[in-house]
Amino acid sequence: MATIDDVGEADGWRCWLCDQPVDPDRSVNDDRGPSVDARITKRKAKAKKKALPAERLAHRACNTGKGGTEPVVPWGEDLFVIDPVPIIAAVERLHTKGGREIMCRCPREEDAEDVLAWIIDRLSRLEPELRVEGSIEAGGGQYLVALRA
Repeated sequence: MATIDDVGEADGWRCWLCDQPVDPDRSVNDDRGPSVDARITKRKAKAKKKALPAERLAHRACNTGKGGTEPVVPWGEDLFVIDPVPIIAAVERLHTKGGREIMCRCPREEDAEDVLAWIIDRLSRLEPELRVEGSIEAGGGQYLVALRA
């Protein structure tokens, strides 16, 4: 098991759940303080036969709030999206199957461009080993934001 400092350095001192900075100097008992989340996804459990889970940095409150349930990574509050897919599930499908994943719809092309930049940036920290390319596809008066692994 790694130390909080090791996990924090590896994750750039950002919470993997909410993507906000984690202050390494805060107490581990503080809600915004650092904690280590022993994250294991269905994909990783299957691949590793339930070996040691991946350790990720999280705020204490984010980690406690998640508990033993599947994590939910929120979409950015300032993004204008319609029918967004759950980010963790989409990332797991891209890992296991590759191919193309529609992430959401947007009413304007500018909104879709903002979403695409945000989701690629977010995934670069959420799953650094996953390489994705994004595209925006017009259709039916809306814009689809897609990722391809």
